[in-house]
Amino acid sequence: MAIAAALTGAGTAPDVHAQAQPEEARPQEEAGDGHEGEELDEVVVQATRTRRRVQDEPIRVDVITREEVEEKLLMRPGNIAMILSETGGVRVQTTSTALGAANVRVWGLRGRYTQLLADGLPLYGGQASSIGLLQIPPTDLGQVEVIKGAASALYGPSALGGVINLVSRRPGEAPQAELLLNATTQNGQDATAYGAAPLTEGWSASLTGGAHRQSRRDLDDDGWADIPGYGRLTLRPRLFWEGESGARAFFTAGSMHEDRNGGALQGRTVPDGSGHQQQQDSRRLDAGIVAEVPLAAGGTAGVRASAMTQAHRHRFGEVVEDDRHNTLFAEVSYASAPGATTWLAGLALQSDAYTSDTFPAFDYTHTAPAAFVQVEHEVRDDLILAASARVDAHSEYGAKLSPRLSLLYRPRPWMFRASLGRGFYAPTPFVEEIEAAGLSRLQPLSGLEAEVATTASLEGGYARGPVEANVTLFASGIEDAVRIQEVNASGGSARVRLANTAGLTRTRGMELLTRYRWDDFTVTGSYVYIDANEPALSGSGRGAIPLTPRHTAGLVAMWEQHDRGRIGLEAYYTGQQELEDNPYRSESRPYVELGALAEFNIGRGVSVFLNLENLLDVRQTKYDPLLLPRRAVDGRWTVDTWAPLEGFVANGGVRVRFGAR
Repeated sequence: MAIAAALTGAGTAPDVHAQAQPEEARPQEEAGDGHEGEELDEVVVQATRTRRRVQDEPIRVDVITREEVEEKLLMRPGNIAMILSETGGVRVQTTSTALGAANVRVWGLRGRYTQLLADGLPLYGGQASSIGLLQIPPTDLGQVEVIKGAASALYGPSALGGVINLVSRRPGEAPQAELLLNATTQNGQDATAYGAAPLTEGWSASLTGGAHRQSRRDLDDDGWADIPGYGRLTLRPRLFWEGESGARAFFTAGSMHEDRNGGALQGRTVPDGSGHQQQQDSRRLDAGIVAEVPLAAGGTAGVRASAMTQAHRHRFGEVVEDDRHNTLFAEVSYASAPGATTWLAGLALQSDAYTSDTFPAFDYTHTAPAAFVQVEHEVRDDLILAASARVDAHSEYGAKLSPRLSLLYRPRPWMFRASLGRGFYAPTPFVEEIEAAGLSRLQPLSGLEAEVATTASLEGGYARGPVEANVTLFASGIEDAVRIQEVNASGGSARVRLANTAGLTRTRGMELLTRYRWDDFTVTGSYVYIDANEPALSGSGRGAIPLTPRHTAGLVAMWEQHDRGRIGLEAYYTGQQELEDNPYRSESRPYVELGALAEFNIGRGVSVFLNLENLLDVRQTKYDPLLLPRRAVDGRWTVDTWAPLEGFVANGGVRVRFGAR
């Protein structure tokens, strides 16, 4: 229910052990600095590797703390989409109406430019699939970190638009466990469990598992599933070690098994009289390690490595596509000892491979060895300068330099940040339209250039007593943006291809966040304005980027006492969006979503909760059909999703906690 913390303390970075401290452990600022007696969140960033508090990060990073994760966990225990969808400047966009797949758009940039990491590792692939966002339960997350803008200088070509880093919970000094059972009015059920405990000296471990299911639902009785059905099992053990010398290591492994189905119902047809069921069966295995060792010279050596393999079986009507994605990653680095000037340098190697049994013409293996350096200098207590650069020698698109400059100036109670970055993206066949419709109508890739973007942001904030406010101006320009184009629509030989767009794809906007705290009450407001446009495919003029609302706003009120429970109310406004290839309308309708959440403790470690989503029952199919009168040239049978499809949904259940909190 709470909007992510992106106010004066916005910031985040990936180290092995750093974690948000519990409320009772948060220190107070010393008197005389303009924050007398003010309690500040002691949140250490993991995504920038500098181990700075969120307040001291020169790179803008929004942190969703464990407290906020717990709120979203009660609303959507099965995936992390709800956690991200209520973060300012971040939009979760449905990419496949049939299967419910969704990706994350940061500051209006398309979802393929956002890198999804787990503890700084690409455990979900170099380019996480849109379905992947819906297959990650939030049960064991300690915090979520969002870097907005080009982050290729930190993480390479997949981070052109930003980074989302999922940071795992760390075990405490005593054993603890948690069980959550949830059910929805749309016949969905979730069961998740988490356990953590110290082992022998220096060692601790955690284990997370979940079972999730959803029945396929056709809410408007048109024969097409508005809510896809799925069954999913997940399991993730983690192992932590910390030595007396300060050396530490983190090991993780995970497995996921999901069968998802949507599209036309059994016995029903699409407008051409055929049945068009869509299915996706997914099997994923991954493993990773993060370790660091202090050296006698005073610096720290670090190692990060991971491997992921994921097999899919897709059905798009009569076409079945079997494929596999593999990602290998390794990095070694050296960081200087803390001081006025700190630096980090290292070497990295990432390999992303795709193989298709059905369409081998799209097979690829992208290998990118890289070297990177990051320097931060504390000019004085209230001024920090940061610079980073990375060179990737991409096997397909050549050598690319990705620099980034950032500045933080904190004359308390004010805060100012400025950032300028440049990065690139290595195109693959999997743009949003192809993920939704498959490869059967796509021509093999040929002659593509890497997409290159420059992003800039200027941020100002104020925090004093119970009041916080923050405003950010941002802009980006993408050269050679890849878009899908029609090749031949005559007869039955309709085909599409991917091509670089001539001209600059531009995004400009503003993000405003405010927060007021009074005892146990918190009120948070947000507003985002985005003007995003791109060259017309005809070669003349420009048009708005589809599915990018110009105005969005949110208001959240929350009462919470840790020993009693919480009650929250929320309202979110989504403005008009430009629509593409929609025969029913060229612009969407604006809409408002209202929600309410309540959780109450009923005994030692036991609580019950009830969440009401979309109280006004906003549903896209109340205005227009989902099905197109005829199949689109790229193979899709539906219009784009611009509003909720599930309407009003209530969910509730019980949460049981054992051991230490």
